[in-house]
Amino acid sequence: MVAQRAPVQKRMEQELGRLGWEVNGLAPPYSVEEVRQQACHAGVVHFPDLSRQGLRHVESLIISSGIPCVGVISPDCLDDDEVRNVIANLCHGFVVEPHELENLDCLLRHAARLGKLQKEVADGPCNGEVGETSPGEYEMVGSTPAMWKLFKTIRKVAAVDASVCISGESGTGKELTAQAIHERSQRAKQPFHAINCGALPDHLIQSELFGHEKGAFTGAVQRKIGRIEAADGGTLFLDEIGDLPLELQVNLLRFLETRRIQRVGGLEEIPVDVRILAATHVDLERAVAEQRFREDLFHRLNVLQVKVPPLREHPEDIEILARYFFERFSHEKPSQLKGFSSEALLVMRQYRWPGNVRELINRVRRAMVMCDNRLIQPDDLGIERRSLPRCTMTLDQARDAAERDILLAALGRNHNQVQPTSKELGVSRVTIYRLMEKHGIARKLA
Repeated sequence: MVAQRAPVQKRMEQELGRLGWEVNGLAPPYSVEEVRQQACHAGVVHFPDLSRQGLRHVESLIISSGIPCVGVISPDCLDDDEVRNVIANLCHGFVVEPHELENLDCLLRHAARLGKLQKEVADGPCNGEVGETSPGEYEMVGSTPAMWKLFKTIRKVAAVDASVCISGESGTGKELTAQAIHERSQRAKQPFHAINCGALPDHLIQSELFGHEKGAFTGAVQRKIGRIEAADGGTLFLDEIGDLPLELQVNLLRFLETRRIQRVGGLEEIPVDVRILAATHVDLERAVAEQRFREDLFHRLNVLQVKVPPLREHPEDIEILARYFFERFSHEKPSQLKGFSSEALLVMRQYRWPGNVRELINRVRRAMVMCDNRLIQPDDLGIERRSLPRCTMTLDQARDAAERDILLAALGRNHNQVQPTSKELGVSRVTIYRLMEKHGIARKLA
């Protein structure tokens, strides 16, 4: 792609054509859409004689193109601070005309190779899987067996209408799992309501769940429809169900048995058709044993189970998740920021992530705002190297660990199918089976 001001454009196109380049010239005024439609791996931008408005327009075009660009400048361009900033932050390289033009071909070839690689990375497996690219699974990104097992479980439980208990540590994405179940169920077109049982005062939970009549208590100046009734026909997600007070557990149990509710202060029994999804980060079986949770309610809620794995159990997804959220929040980053350094990716894999995916999102967003360089460094993420677990291993152990990580990632990208995995890794199916047995990976990852 060549984006320049006439009459320089024609001469530049002829010169590049002579060097063997296939040139797609853009005549001014060119739009962002025109630039995006160019199927190019690299671009050339001519900077001399640009007005301030023209410079800002070119800057936005370079960012929108998403490809490495090489600048062609005159000697006095480097005296202009705004031009200098655009070239330093957005260009892959630059040449000064006329005596450096012979270097343009070399720079452009490097830029094209980089652009091709960037496109392959963006389109390929490193971009991860988003629940079979289904919009119903939202931000549940992953390509490892652990995540594919979760996606498969979600599809299974979504097909029936029983209550579901979702367990997992804080920040793993239990509400996203509940949303994914709802979106894949027959109730997808009906309401989805979520309530955090641990975030409401005890005296408000009953009113929030069941609603109240006017005058039922001080401050009840009008009738209020509760969350259960509001979700009629749809799905109600009760987060942190383990924090629900015992006296309210009785009311919820009664609703699950009769499918009828009574508003606070009311006598009428109201039939409600709603599916209950509950989530907790505590061990409900232990809570039952310690008499902090009703056993009969536990069995009513725990008809189907979904366990959301902590991030440390699928570290191969950390880079995929980090890049996914980097792209999602790219509108918040400075223009010169291009991604993560290798060292940042390494420390992210070594970090234990006690806050799981929620912590990863927060650290990536903070780093994107605070980073002053082209690539995010460990310090930008707020992860201190000295806080990382130190472990020593032999060379053989390191090779085995790397081999296992590569195999798990490849299996995840290929939906755990051996044939395409062996083709991707360039080995036989027998070798894949042998490696799976060696590293304790089940042949059928459900």
